[in-house]
Amino acid sequence: MAARWQGVIALLLLIIISYVDRVNISVMILNPEFAAHFQLNENRMLQGMLMTCFLLGYGFSALLLTPVIESRWHYRQGLLSSIAIWALVCAISPLLGSLLGMLIARIVLGVAEGPLFSLKTRFINDNFAADEIGKPNALTALGVSLGLAVGFPLVTWLMAHVGWIGSFYALALLNLLLGGGLIWRFLPAPQVTSQRAKPGFSQTFALARRTPLLGWILLVEIATLSYLWGSSAWLPAWLRDEHHFSLQATGLLAAVPFLLSLGSKFLGGVLLDKMRPEQAPLLFIIGGLLTAGSVLALMLSQQPAMLALFMLAANVFWGLQGAAIPAVVQHHARAKRWAAPMGSLTALAIFARRLFRC
Repeated sequence: MAARWQGVIALLLLIIISYVDRVNISVMILNPEFAAHFQLNENRMLQGMLMTCFLLGYGFSALLLTPVIESRWHYRQGLLSSIAIWALVCAISPLLGSLLGMLIARIVLGVAEGPLFSLKTRFINDNFAADEIGKPNALTALGVSLGLAVGFPLVTWLMAHVGWIGSFYALALLNLLLGGGLIWRFLPAPQVTSQRAKPGFSQTFALARRTPLLGWILLVEIATLSYLWGSSAWLPAWLRDEHHFSLQATGLLAAVPFLLSLGSKFLGGVLLDKMRPEQAPLLFIIGGLLTAGSVLALMLSQQPAMLALFMLAANVFWGLQGAAIPAVVQHHARAKRWAAPMGSLTALAIFARRLFRC
């Protein structure tokens, strides 16, 4: 396998690991011992704050750290530094004795994970031609669905066998050994080249802000992230509280919709490589309308079979547009400055999503 595709596979696996890390709280809040330790007491607002703090840290990091990393660091250095912090946060989380401490830890975790997709986008652009980026973008986008599909049952299994404290330690080892090992082995170290003047933070951020169609792409990203975070945070509690599934069954069932989106995500990448770059927004239109229609039908349905059908359909159609967002940003962003627009876009979408939810 070519070295560049080994790097793509390594990034895919790292994204899977990162989403296991992100989704663990959605499952752990269903554990009575975890909830009692952090005084959550079935308080939905406090439970939601754990996700909110992560997203705020993630958004600020994507907005402010990404331009700094792009202008000063190689993507390998940035990813290895992030992974080390992910592992450290997981390792110290069980030692925290208060909800405030956990909220701070979630902010730090969000800050550490913020640059991931921007650095992934930069790697793809450094190693693939403009007419080849659809498939690697689609393949790495599969990590989102795979991470959620693996994360729900994995975290429930860990809690059943080693408890919530052991689950954090296991995830810390997963981050450090597997995630860090993959990046160390398969992403090439920066080559020593002649010194070139690198743009500073202000110049890099200004280039990102001038990306054409940034506002329209932002609206699509808001909708995409709203569906992703809303469904992944809501689904486990809905399955347990409304339909009274056990914790183990909840983890398995919550994975099913995200497994079904895998095929549609890769299909979207294949279609992107066959379309002209300016035609990529068609995937937003088609995927977005079908997702919205499925969600509307889900809201209006009463029969369990119809609820399941439309929930699964929404995930399939949502996955269709998964590879289109980075491809559109890559097409419109200034040459060699893809990471900052991607980071700024993600950050602004997260902030808008939290604002609309409030």
